[in-house]
Amino acid sequence: MIFTKRTAVALGLGLTMIGGAFAAPGAKHDGIWSVQLATDSGTCDSSDSYSIAVENGRVRYIPGPGSPPATVSGRVGPDGSVDLDIRRSIAKADASGRLKGRSGSGTWQLAMLGCSGRWTAQKRAA
Repeated sequence: MIFTKRTAVALGLGLTMIGGAFAAPGAKHDGIWSVQLATDSGTCDSSDSYSIAVENGRVRYIPGPGSPPATVSGRVGPDGSVDLDIRRSIAKADASGRLKGRSGSGTWQLAMLGCSGRWTAQKRAA
């Protein structure tokens, strides 16, 4: 499988906070989030954005048109801490950071392609 810059960034957060995560039911972080990615180093696209849903403390990636979902494990803690492992095919990305109130931020790294950067998130709806 050939990885494009867009695929690399998608893996970087899917990032952004994708798949399955753990937090207390009814967590204050539940809702729809818009996640923006910025690449600080490497050959990945300079920026991109994604949507995710947090429901009962679990995180679900909302893929856009033509964006296949990734497999994600990790968690969003009750304090808003984000620690995720994102996989697609043989590529693996790590993301970490924190959600607080209606926003969040953190970093991501896709070591396989030598890419890393930061992410920000804004809560769009409860």
